[in-house]
Amino acid sequence: MKIAIHGLGRMGMQIAEKLATDGHEVVAHNRSPEPIEQAKAFGAKAAFTKQEVIDAFAGERLVLWLMLPAEVVETELQAWLDAAPKGSLFIDGGNTDFRRTQKHSEMVTAKGSTLLDVGTSGGIMGAEHGFCMMAGGNEADVQIIKPALDSIAKPHGGWDYFGPSGTGHFVKMTHNAIEYGMMESLAEGYRVLKDGPYKNLDLARAGDVWQKSSVITSTLNALTAEALHENPTLEGITGFVAESGEARWTLEVAKDANIPMPSIRASFDVRLASQKGDTNFATKLLAAMRNKFGGHALNKQGRA
Repeated sequence: MKIAIHGLGRMGMQIAEKLATDGHEVVAHNRSPEPIEQAKAFGAKAAFTKQEVIDAFAGERLVLWLMLPAEVVETELQAWLDAAPKGSLFIDGGNTDFRRTQKHSEMVTAKGSTLLDVGTSGGIMGAEHGFCMMAGGNEADVQIIKPALDSIAKPHGGWDYFGPSGTGHFVKMTHNAIEYGMMESLAEGYRVLKDGPYKNLDLARAGDVWQKSSVITSTLNALTAEALHENPTLEGITGFVAESGEARWTLEVAKDANIPMPSIRASFDVRLASQKGDTNFATKLLAAMRNKFGGHALNKQGRA
């Protein structure tokens, strides 16, 4: 199928490449031109302006996947709606607050087009392993992009449809909040190994053996062990841990529904405290994990 990708960052570029190499006709667009040139190398058609994207679909329905930070999605959607023909199909593959997604869908529908929300997980490993995707919106339109979703999921990923507008981002939001709690638990456990009664334990070796069919075998633990092999003392990592919004939104929803979430609340508070200078080996390890799965800067001072 023909599909345009707007936003060629860490994940957007991987998605564009997976689609192009699996035989889809990809139109690549980005705010800065350098990633567009990079996308040409794997067979994507370059589009340096919105109009060039639209022209590439002359006579066909515009299908545009947005892979953008949540804070710019609304502005970009509005700009695309001003330029694109009615009947266009937009896909928000980022981490937008599902409540905003519902409003964005209404905005797009009012202009005669359609918006799908496809929460996407896989980080910088998605190109190799495949992405996990959670879709919401009109089911018939999800079926239209099924060939693309199937390709993006190859070889070991997957996707599913969850319901009306916002459900894809809601499921992804909750996924990320769970991720916070899992990461915090691992970081605290490794800190106990480091600072507990037995000195000089090899933390990376502990992680390695935990990966051999233990009940905490996981991608996160594997990445933690990998980070410790590379930098056993986590030298040069400040321990500042950014938060991307999803856990915050999940806690807001839980509060409204009177659902206690002590583990995720605690993991979120640790991140907030780290941003005020309350850091330790565990927060350094959290930052190392984020770098491993998402390519996030180790010492970034802000949201990521």
